[in-house]
Amino acid sequence: MKVAIYSRVMEDSQQQELQLFFDELGKLQIEPMIFIDYYEEIKDQVKLPDHTTTFFLSEDLTDAIDFIISLGGDGTLLDTVTLVRDKKIPVMGINFGRLGFLASIGRDEMETAVNALMKRTMVIEKRVMIHLDSNIPLFGHVPYGLNEFAIHKRDTAPMIKIHAYLNGEFLNTYWADGLIVATPTGSTGYSLSCNGPVVFPESGSFVITPVAPHNLNVRPIVVPDDNIISFEVESRSDFIICALDSRREIINKNVQLAVRKESFKFNLVRLNEINFLQTLRSKLTWGFDKRN
Repeated sequence: MKVAIYSRVMEDSQQQELQLFFDELGKLQIEPMIFIDYYEEIKDQVKLPDHTTTFFLSEDLTDAIDFIISLGGDGTLLDTVTLVRDKKIPVMGINFGRLGFLASIGRDEMETAVNALMKRTMVIEKRVMIHLDSNIPLFGHVPYGLNEFAIHKRDTAPMIKIHAYLNGEFLNTYWADGLIVATPTGSTGYSLSCNGPVVFPESGSFVITPVAPHNLNVRPIVVPDDNIISFEVESRSDFIICALDSRREIINKNVQLAVRKESFKFNLVRLNEINFLQTLRSKLTWGFDKRN
């Protein structure tokens, strides 16, 4: 078995746990292919298994790769979207970050997780992604995201006016700092922090959530994900911010933007023992009452 390893950075406190992780890979004769920047950081601090190789580009991830393991938080796992693209390689997130909603496997479960990959006893969830269409090239070869698409005003600009349409039919005008269109996966992220609802991963929907709306009667709305959602933006500034997950581009306000469901899905690995409701309760302390 061959797995690709992706991470952004190694902290000193992680060295012992990383050694245990790579020792487990070696014991099970799993060949790691490590993201080159991360490899250069850890190669002198962690004893790596024999036959360890490196990669740098998405093109380096061939059919020989069985899984990608993300070591970090949710942001680190979101980075793998730009690497895996449409290759359908399943991605497992081991949480070395803070919340770990997507990277839901704890550090204390690393041995269990690696064994689950080897025995293929894990669950692979197919997560819907969101695709951006525009009249100019945006976000290179990766015009899609796992969590959300968002339109924002520039930092120095006043609020903007966003006209939203479903399949060409007028939906609403949002006077706000911005607008989020979240996938079910992204409903527990930025959209949730702007009072958007949590929806189940398999719900087949998008959540449209305004950011700091000026109208008190404007609320988030859930729409079927077979809709094409398009936008027209009015602003006193000539430029706005366009975002896919953590990637951002500054564009002219007159650029034509529309989002739809991506034609392929992101394969997210979870352990059998972990499901969406358990993650809600443990990560968001849902239903927790400190009085009990």
